[in-house]
Amino acid sequence: MADWIVSFFSIADAKMVKQITYLVDSIPYAIWETLYSTLAATLMAHLIGLPLGILLVTGAQDGVRPLPRPLMQVLNVVVNLLRSVPFLILMVMVMPLSRIILGTTIGTPGILVPLTVAAAPFVARLVESSLREMDRGLIEAAQAMGCTNLQIVWKVMLPESLPSLLSSFTTAFITILGYGAMAGAIGGGGLGAMAMMDGWTQRQKAVLYTAVVVLVILVQIFQSVGSHLSARVDRRVSRTARKGAAGGRKRQLEKDKPMGPPGAM
Repeated sequence: MADWIVSFFSIADAKMVKQITYLVDSIPYAIWETLYSTLAATLMAHLIGLPLGILLVTGAQDGVRPLPRPLMQVLNVVVNLLRSVPFLILMVMVMPLSRIILGTTIGTPGILVPLTVAAAPFVARLVESSLREMDRGLIEAAQAMGCTNLQIVWKVMLPESLPSLLSSFTTAFITILGYGAMAGAIGGGGLGAMAMMDGWTQRQKAVLYTAVVVLVILVQIFQSVGSHLSARVDRRVSRTARKGAAGGRKRQLEKDKPMGPPGAM
């Protein structure tokens, strides 16, 4: 593949040939490392952040199951503190925990714990925001029907907030993808490490720009997929589309309807 690219573009520069050969050999694995670390960290962050976001909404004073105010204040402070620490600093602080859990602080496995710790409170706030956007009247109606708190969460709040939650999932995924790229500066793997260690540090511009372009393409792909899924499950959009189609059929029928009694001209 590298020889074909070199011959097709008639590249004679030995340094450029070396960079192209390195890219062809290394970029598939770098993409795999990036996707693996991002997907794994996103999954773990949502396993922590989704219940935490639900708790922040349901446990508030106006929630379906209010919790003691001091407990909610402590929970909010912890979430805000973790969100306010810059990722690179948080990653250095969490390295001992990563060594305890995974036995390493470098490479793709070493960044999973820092990515999860950094993303979980961010996901919690996104979930909280999504759940608070839903119509409060639906919750009141469910309570009037005698639904339990668990039923209200799983049968009302989460289904009604699903489009917003999918958008939040997409935002979290892209944010974690960016965090993973930054982690390449201090020992992480994937496209971030390729861009920083091999591209910027060793002055290999082709490697640097290619890694950046691939990251941008990945972001665009996942953003498009997330937006499409969010629109597909949005009941408001579906209802609007059905009403528009029904209105169009009605107008067409009225247009085709005869203007007078049969035989009248």
